[in-house]
Amino acid sequence: QVQLVESGGGLVQPGGSLRLSCAASGSGFTFSSSVMSWYRQAPGKERELVAIITVLSSSTNYADSVKGRFTISRDDAKNTVHLQMHSLKPEDTAVYYCNLASRREYWGQGTQVTVSS
Repeated sequence: QVQLVESGGGLVQPGGSLRLSCAASGSGFTFSSSVMSWYRQAPGKERELVAIITVLSSSTNYADSVKGRFTISRDDAKNTVHLQMHSLKPEDTAVYYCNLASRREYWGQGTQVTVSS
C-alpha cells in the first residue's frame, strides 16, 4: 500500500506564495519510477490536473491557468514532490491533491489552499 500525505496548504492573500509538499511512503512501489502529479478541486467543480512531472524530472507540464506561476519538482531521495505556487489568485482556491501513478494510481487526502484578502 502507498500512502501520500500532502502539506503546506493554508490561507494566503492574492499575489502571495505557497509551497505544497507530498510525501510518499509504504510498500509495493518505487517512487523514482512513478509519475507524480498535482490536481485540484474547487467547490462545485470537477477535479483538474494542475501539474505533472515524469520520471527523472525529464518532463513537466502545467495547466494553462497556472503556467508561469507554479513549478512542480521532485526529490526522489526523499520520496517527495513539491508544488511551488507564486502570484496566487482567488481562482486558485481549491483542495489540492497529490497523485502517484505507478502500476496503479494513488491519491493523498488533499490540502486546502484558500486565496483571499
